[in-house]
Amino acid sequence: MVDIDPRRDETLSVFVERGLTPRLTLQAKAGVTRGHDRWAKYSGRGPIEAGLRWAVLRDERSSLAVYLGAGEAGAGRNAGYAAPGQGSLDLEARAFYGRSATWRGRPLYVEVQAARLKRQGLADETRLDTTLGVRPRKNILLLSQAYAGRTETGRTHARWLKHEFSVVQSFGDWSAQIGWRQTLSGRETARDQGVVLALWRRL
Repeated sequence: MVDIDPRRDETLSVFVERGLTPRLTLQAKAGVTRGHDRWAKYSGRGPIEAGLRWAVLRDERSSLAVYLGAGEAGAGRNAGYAAPGQGSLDLEARAFYGRSATWRGRPLYVEVQAARLKRQGLADETRLDTTLGVRPRKNILLLSQAYAGRTETGRTHARWLKHEFSVVQSFGDWSAQIGWRQTLSGRETARDQGVVLALWRRL
């Protein structure tokens, strides 16, 4: 892991989920991006992603789902170890397992996601993401999330572990999220950190 100074990345994305049936959900994501470092400057369309998530098992406490999707690389950094604009078509298979519980009278949940990406123009990747969520109050959600991954093909032998802590405040059908994400460890990847802001709307 190396420090790159200065480096700046800004991304604005729109993420949409639409239930097609009680078990089948359409997911889509698009956005714009801009940034620069000592070697390159870029701006333009961000990655576009779309896919379907199928709820395999679901009960009051736990759920198991699978996702199949595709994505098209954008103008920015489509991988932390790659140059801006590098990459093309991505194919992704992902599995989700989540479980809810109660801790000291407060609702909490844990989710684990494992994914495999087949990438054109970039190394294939394996990813493991985890989330711990706790509600100290009915309208406040605290999230601790970890994002780990590594490349599986090509000459690049990158790996990374990032952590994000955020707070989500609910206002009826709207929710506002603010958090901080940073790289904890890695190899052949940049040490980055920054603020995460999100606005959610339940339809």
